[in-house]
Amino acid sequence: GKVNPVVPEAVVQVAAQVVGNDATVAYAATQGAFELHTCWPVIARNLLESIGLLAAASRLLADRCVAGIVADETRCRELAEASPQLAAALAPLLGYDVVAEIVRTAMAERRSVREVVAERGLVSPRRLAALLDPATLARRAARP
Repeated sequence: GKVNPVVPEAVVQVAAQVVGNDATVAYAATQGAFELHTCWPVIARNLLESIGLLAAASRLLADRCVAGIVADETRCRELAEASPQLAAALAPLLGYDVVAEIVRTAMAERRSVREVVAERGLVSPRRLAALLDPATLARRAARP
């Protein structure tokens, strides 16, 4: 059941072509002399080609690869909960050194930060749940 990633590979090729077109446009834009700009045709051609390629590749990727993707919310939550990066939220409360030790222990014992903190009784279970909620932390990180 191997599935070849031909659509994403095609999109990468489109990106390479667009980068090349952009380089050509950038160079051509520097070649005007005496109010004559003989490179307008190559600029227009490459710009229009890039627009067409990107539009087609975007539609193809959306229709053949992205449409129908459904996140496994349970697995995503499990992975987020297991992330040692959650520990950063504890630093203001417990201090960097304590949190670093918690992360080292969690990683060495293949346990979650939440488990190690709860075992040590450093934070009440309710406060720990609030501090280490991945959804809350993600929203906080997304704020400008």
